[in-house]
Amino acid sequence: MKIYRATDYQDMSRKAANIISAQIIMKPDCVLGLATGSTPIGIYKQLVEWYKKGDLDFSEVVSVNLDEYRGLPKTNDQSYDYFMRQHLFDLVNIDPANTYLPNGMAEDSEEECLRYERLIQSLGGVDLQLLGMGHNGHIGFNEPGEAFDTMTHCVKLQERTIEANKRFFASADDVPRQAYTMGIGTIMRARKILLVVSGEEKAETLRKALCGPVTPEVPASILQMHNDVTLVGDEAALSWMA
Repeated sequence: MKIYRATDYQDMSRKAANIISAQIIMKPDCVLGLATGSTPIGIYKQLVEWYKKGDLDFSEVVSVNLDEYRGLPKTNDQSYDYFMRQHLFDLVNIDPANTYLPNGMAEDSEEECLRYERLIQSLGGVDLQLLGMGHNGHIGFNEPGEAFDTMTHCVKLQERTIEANKRFFASADDVPRQAYTMGIGTIMRARKILLVVSGEEKAETLRKALCGPVTPEVPASILQMHNDVTLVGDEAALSWMA
């Protein structure tokens, strides 16, 4: 695992964006696995800035997102489809036909999970998967549990995740209770993984993920088993390291 220490959130975002931009330049038609939430916003902002300067071309890039809330239409301003268009897709020259997310409004959840898994396989897999990490160690919406879920699946969100996400909604009651997410196996099949972590409140969980046992109780710990992981963390998140 390569570890890059950033001074702060902005520096972390720039360093992570550098890694993604290098992937696009090396392979213009790469498949990017993308993430949502507050952590990657700075990364997307930096990528958009470089695109506007003419340094990046997204015209051949294909993207697949980690997850999507179940029950929210694309038009809902809290859907991850909306998030991606707001922060990246509508601001660069990526082909909308090449941007994929789970369908939050699918009637049959099992069929939707199979469809998304087959879609990723049909694209040849993910070249670079961007990941954030939740306070409880979740990656995507793979919550702590008794076993690693291997494929794309529909998950019931834990209370701490609902609590963390309620700031984006009118109230906690409005936060969806289920979400579609790539499974641990799906994530681990990516050729490269880029993990970004910010903030002192995640430092202890990050320490467990990197130095503790590989356990589904800390989903991010599975990344110890991948052969090409890069971690970019700010000083606060890496404060436990000497």
